[in-house]
This record gives sequence, C-alpha cells and structure tokens, in this order.
Amino acid sequence: MPAKILIVEDDKIVAEFLGDLLQDEGYTPIFAHDGLEAFQVFQRQCPDLVVLDIVMPRMDGWETCRRIRDISNVPIIMLSGRTDELDKVRGLELGADDYVSKPVPPFEFVARIRAALRRGAHPLVVEDIIRVDDRLAIHRARGEAIIDGQVVNLSAIEFKLLICLLDNAGRISTHQSLLSQVWGWDCIGQNGYVKVYIHQLRKKIEPDPRNPCYILTERGLGYRFQALPVS
Repeated sequence: MPAKILIVEDDKIVAEFLGDLLQDEGYTPIFAHDGLEAFQVFQRQCPDLVVLDIVMPRMDGWETCRRIRDISNVPIIMLSGRTDELDKVRGLELGADDYVSKPVPPFEFVARIRAALRRGAHPLVVEDIIRVDDRLAIHRARGEAIIDGQVVNLSAIEFKLLICLLDNAGRISTHQSLLSQVWGWDCIGQNGYVKVYIHQLRKKIEPDPRNPCYILTERGLGYRFQALPVS
C-alpha cells in the first residue's frame, strides 16, 4: 500500500508541486493548509510522514510539530523559506526528523522523503548488543564498544554520548540535545564539550577519524550517526 504523506503548506502552488512530485513517486499525498487543519487531518488520516511548513495561519509549524510529536513518532520534515540555522535547530529540538529549505530541490526532496520513511518503518530496537556493521558492535549493558571482536575502552561520558547518537541513528542530534542528555542542562551552550568528546570518540571507533563513516557532522546543527542497516 502506498505511503500516505501529509503536506502542510498554505501556498497552494507549492502544495500542488510537492503533491505532484510525491504522486509521481508512487506516494499518496493528502493536504492541509494551516497548522490547526493539519493536526485534525493527522488524527483522522494517520499519515506515514508529514511535510510541515513553518509560517502558516492559525497555528504555525513549530506548534503543529510539537503537538504531533506529543502523540506520534511519525517522521516529520520541516519546510521553510527561512534559512536561519536557529530555525533548523528549533525544528529538530521539537522532534522534526529533517529540514528542507525552499525553493525545494525536487530530487533532494524525494530522497529525503525516502530516507525518512525508511527510518520510520524500521526504528532502532533497544537491546543489549547493537550491531552497527560487521566491524563495530556496541554492548549497551557493559558500556563497551567492540571493534573486530576487540573491546575498546570508552570513558563513561564517551559511552553515554555514543548511546545518545545511536538512539537517534539517521537523525540529527543537535549540540543542545546532546549537552542536555550527556552533561545536563547546566552545560547548555557549551558546544566545545561536544566537539572535544566527538573528536575523542571518532579516534576510538572510526576506521579513519579524519573521514568519519559513523559519526557525521551536520554543520551548524550537530551530528548524525549513520542510519543502522535493517537486518
């Protein structure tokens, strides 16, 4: 059955353009033209993914995202003509999975839709041993990283940071969310802590720390652990 995608966009021309793109890819688009209508449609239609504009009448994208996230883990892609990175961070902090700037690049948009749907269909299962790939495994209960069968010593902070990244594999973890989860709210704003420990973590688990394949930098936003393969 085709994935059902809710497009929340008050500009009808943009909404039709996105709907045509998705329909051409075999998805079923449904529409809402403001945040309040979107929340009502979401509850009735139960879409597989939400594309959510920020600036809208009656209820903006921020509040709509927060309300949807309160009741569902469905993937949300924020959409906006604003390019301020603080807007991107705010959306991610509210629970959005991704952020696309207008004008929307068609091929990139479709690729992000596919990636978000894959993550939504295969959420990370919390278990004692997380097998990232044939090389790297994480033993959650023991607080260990295992590379090619050998235990790698991680500090408590390094391991906690790694778990936070793993629990959000495929999604951006912002500096502020990592600081609050690993160091606590007293350290909010101390982005240097994250950078130092990410550097140390990469040296211990990456095949080539200068060209990381596990922990990727999302410039100005935070970090993304590569999405785990589906077994």
